[in-house]
Amino acid sequence: MPGIWELASITVKFSLYLSILTAAGTVFTGLIFKLSNIRKFAAVFASIGLFITLLSFSLQGAALTGNLSGMVDRDMLKLLWGIPASNAFKYRLVGLVVLISGIMMGRHGLILSALGGIIALWSFTRIGHVPTQKMLVLEISLLAHLLAAAFWIGILMPLHRLSINTETIQQAADLGYNFGVIAAITVPIMILIGVYMSYILLGSFASLIGSEYGRTLLIKITLVAGLLTIAAANKLRFVPALKRGDRMAAVHLNNSIKLEWAIFVLILASTATLTSIFAIPS
Repeated sequence: MPGIWELASITVKFSLYLSILTAAGTVFTGLIFKLSNIRKFAAVFASIGLFITLLSFSLQGAALTGNLSGMVDRDMLKLLWGIPASNAFKYRLVGLVVLISGIMMGRHGLILSALGGIIALWSFTRIGHVPTQKMLVLEISLLAHLLAAAFWIGILMPLHRLSINTETIQQAADLGYNFGVIAAITVPIMILIGVYMSYILLGSFASLIGSEYGRTLLIKITLVAGLLTIAAANKLRFVPALKRGDRMAAVHLNNSIKLEWAIFVLILASTATLTSIFAIPS
């Protein structure tokens, strides 16, 4: 049974994954597809991510001292700031500040926001099991994996908003189609990178089924498979029906988007668990 600090670590990492991937992904899709009315949504999640980032740093102080007073212990926090392990916090802090600053500049600031999103996502290559491998190619692979995941998450809100309005159903159909074209390239890349990282970290099939880390990873893989099934239904059935003007297709698409959100939440929860409490089998 995980202890209090392990549970806190899982909760914080999950919140960071969800807020930063959503904020960065929304900015990416807004920039790529020239979408309007996405800045407020991205700003909300980026602000949540910034708050959780600051909270996570304070919690490290509490974890080291063994009590909550460590969250505001100036000497402890100063010590934490100076160690290499705080690099993830620094990247994340800078990235989110840049992302939010770009949003405040309006439409033309989205390029700056996208850069901030990339920096914030890079921070995740500084935590978990990847940094321990000391392989730049593995870190870059993780960044590419996160960029693809953020892009997928980022399309959900705009697609939902367009598909629930009868006046913008055709826009939703066009957006879904254009996303499908890009996803046909990015999603396989995301899967291949995930397989590659799993192989590097685990090293054998036996570790996949014979360790807690491996079994939790199998749960994540199963969830991703479910996500791909839903995405295939969207691309092959619901989006084409939406382009034909089928109003019921919009209902089905929205239901699938809600299901995608739920599965993404479970995937991020399993990822936070993997990187928090399970050791890589040797």
